[in-house]
Amino acid sequence: MQTSSIHGMWSSRLAFILAATGSAVGLGNIWRFPYITSENGGGAFVLIYLLCILAVGLPVMFSEILIGRRGRMSPINSIRELSDDAGATRAWMGLGVIGVIAGFLILSFYSVVAGWTLHYGFLYAKELVGAGAPITDPGETFGSLLGNAGELTFWHGLFMIMTVGVVAFGVEKGLERAVSILMPILFVLLLILLGYSMNTGYFQEAVSFLFKPDFSQVSGPMIVTAMGQAFFTLSLGMCAIMTYGAYLPSDVNIPRVGVTIALADTAVALVAGLAIFPIVLAFIVAPNPELTGIPAGGPGLIFESLPLAFSTMPFGILFGMLFFLLLSVAAWTSSISLMEPATAYLVESTNLSRKASALVVAGLAWTLGLASVFSFNIWSEVTIGGKDIMSAIEFVAADIMLPIGGLLTALFAGWVLSRKITREELDQKMPDWAFQSWLWLTRIVTPALIVVVMASILGFF
Repeated sequence: MQTSSIHGMWSSRLAFILAATGSAVGLGNIWRFPYITSENGGGAFVLIYLLCILAVGLPVMFSEILIGRRGRMSPINSIRELSDDAGATRAWMGLGVIGVIAGFLILSFYSVVAGWTLHYGFLYAKELVGAGAPITDPGETFGSLLGNAGELTFWHGLFMIMTVGVVAFGVEKGLERAVSILMPILFVLLLILLGYSMNTGYFQEAVSFLFKPDFSQVSGPMIVTAMGQAFFTLSLGMCAIMTYGAYLPSDVNIPRVGVTIALADTAVALVAGLAIFPIVLAFIVAPNPELTGIPAGGPGLIFESLPLAFSTMPFGILFGMLFFLLLSVAAWTSSISLMEPATAYLVESTNLSRKASALVVAGLAWTLGLASVFSFNIWSEVTIGGKDIMSAIEFVAADIMLPIGGLLTALFAGWVLSRKITREELDQKMPDWAFQSWLWLTRIVTPALIVVVMASILGFF
C-alpha cells in the first residue's frame, strides 16, 4: 500500500474537508436545492433528503475516499491497481473512465453557467460604484446575455482561466491554498446573506416551510427526486472525491471526515434556502398576492427572480453583488475538483507536466463548452433527443453517467475489494456493527436505490 501520491498530499484533515466540501458545495446547493424544495413540499422533502444522504450519499462517499486513498493515483489507475490486487478483471477501469469523462463533460457546461455568475457580479459591482445602469428588467437582462455569444464566450473563458490557474499549481500550492481561502469566504458571504434575510420579516415562514414536514406532500416522484439530489449534491460518481481521497493522509479517519463533509454540504444547502426564501417572500411574493410560492425555478430563480427582489430591497445592489460573488466562489471550488481527475490522469499517463496537463484539459473543456454557449443563440434551433445542446450534454453526464459511476463505485468497494482492505481503510477500530452496516448499505441498499433513481430518470416509471 502506498502512503503518498505523486501529485502531493493534503497537509491536514481540515484541508481535505475544505477541498471535498468545496467540491460538493456548488451552484446546485445554492439554487437547485431551494427551488426543488419549494416544488416538493418543503419540510417533508428535506427530511426524506436527509435520510437519503444517510442511505445513498455516505456509503458512496466512504467508498470513493477509500478507493482513492488505497490506490494513491488518478481514479482510472487506482482502480486498475486495486483490480489487479483483488484478482478482478481490469474492465473495472471503466468505472474510472466514466467518472473522469463525466466530470470533464460537466466542467464544459458548468463553466458556462459559472460565467453567468461572474457577469452578474460584474453588473452589480459596476452599479455599486455608479458606473453601470440598474437591472430594471431582469428577464430582458438575462435574455440579452444568453443571446450574446461573444459575451458568453468571454465569461466562460475567464472562468476556465480561473480554474486552470488553481489546478496547474498542484495539490499543496494550488488546490489546498485556493480552498483554504475560498471556502471561508463562501461561508462568510452565506452568513451575511442569512443575517439580512433574518430581518426581512419572513424568516419564520421560511423556517416553518423547510423544517415543518407535511407528510401529505410525500409521493413516489418526490422520494426519487430527494434521492437524486442527495446523490448529486455530494459530487459523487464523477471520481472527484476519489481523486481527492488519493491525497488524504493514511492516519485520517474516513467515516469521520465523510460525515463532516456531508454535514457541511447539507448545512450550506439549508442555509441557502433560509437566505433565499425570505428575500423572495418579502420582495416578490408579498407585493404580488397572486403568487403563492417561488415564481421561477432553475436559472430563472437566480438570474431573474432574485435580481427583481434586489432591485426593490434596501441595499439591494450591495447584496446582489455579494450573492453573485457567493455563487462564483461556490462554482469555482466545484470546477477545480471537476478538472483535477483528468489532469491527474494525464500527468500519470503521459510525459506532460502538471501545468501542461491542466492546460490541455482546460482547453478541451473550454472548446466543448462553446457548444453550450451556442445552444442559447446561433445553434438554438439544434436539438438532440428533444433537448438543446447544453441540456443534452447535462443529461448524459449528470443523469446517466453519474448514477452509473456511483453504482459501480458501491459495487466495486462492496464486492470486489476484500473486507480486510475496506476495514483497514475505513478504520480498524470501527465497531463491527458499524462496518457491517456500511457493507450492507454499500452492497445492497445503495445500489438498489441508485437503480430506482436511474429507472425514474429514464422514464421506466
